[in-house]
Amino acid sequence: MKKITQQLKSSKLLLSDGAWGTLMHEKGLKPGECPELWCIEKRPAILDIARNYIAAGADMIKTNSFGANRFKLAHYKLSSRLAELNKAAASISREAAGAEKHVMASVGPTGQFLISGDVSEDEIFDTFSEQLCALEEGGADACCIETFSALDEAALAVSAAKKNTCLEIICTFTFEKTHQNNFRTIMGVSPAQMAITMTEAGADIIGANCGNGIDQMIPIVKELRAAAPLVPIIVHANAGIPTNVNGKSVFPETPDIMAAKIKNLVDAGADIIGGCCGTTPEHIRAIGLALKKCL
Repeated sequence: MKKITQQLKSSKLLLSDGAWGTLMHEKGLKPGECPELWCIEKRPAILDIARNYIAAGADMIKTNSFGANRFKLAHYKLSSRLAELNKAAASISREAAGAEKHVMASVGPTGQFLISGDVSEDEIFDTFSEQLCALEEGGADACCIETFSALDEAALAVSAAKKNTCLEIICTFTFEKTHQNNFRTIMGVSPAQMAITMTEAGADIIGANCGNGIDQMIPIVKELRAAAPLVPIIVHANAGIPTNVNGKSVFPETPDIMAAKIKNLVDAGADIIGGCCGTTPEHIRAIGLALKKCL
């Protein structure tokens, strides 16, 4: 199988998957429950999510391993099962993807902040290394280091992947619009800073996920593209900006609404497009059809 970056040279545009947490909650995941434990205890439910995204046309799917690092798993007293959970997550997505589609190992932040001095760089590096090695062993061929906000932590995750695995490295940050009408992470990082630092760290693909719908992603992608003209860009946008309805987040954008905005995102510089919170296989199918019109 060609690497994602190699495939982009011939296919030009690729389709990623959508939200996992959204679908897991629909299947009964409760607040406070460990999502990654479902890879063992409710494997058929996770396999169904993965298969539905492949059926919707996704060229690549993530794994149910976003929080499966030692620090996050400690909250559930599951740190000792880190390797088991990550291997299971990757094997489920690989089963759904088969040999022809890519599996991106989902790796989220640890929840620790190096700036606080409560944790060392070695501790952060080691837990990412352990997680990524298990995900590769389970069948992933790429990793999606996603939803980061701090350059130092993300650089350690990228370094862990580069030094310990053969995984292709994708890295995405989550940006918010400021009162100054620009975009920053909660740690104050701009899209341009992220693009330069993560490519220097060794990321093969950079981008943005969560926090924004496609309309807000367009200026973020433009800034990423200006800072890194030759690096592929991936976007996982939410299904619009959610509103709170009776205590529940409701995402307003239907598959057709999101699909109608895809050309603008491609024109801004996106090479791979999928979805984040609120998106479903139906959204991904519609996005895929819109991408084909952009070729």
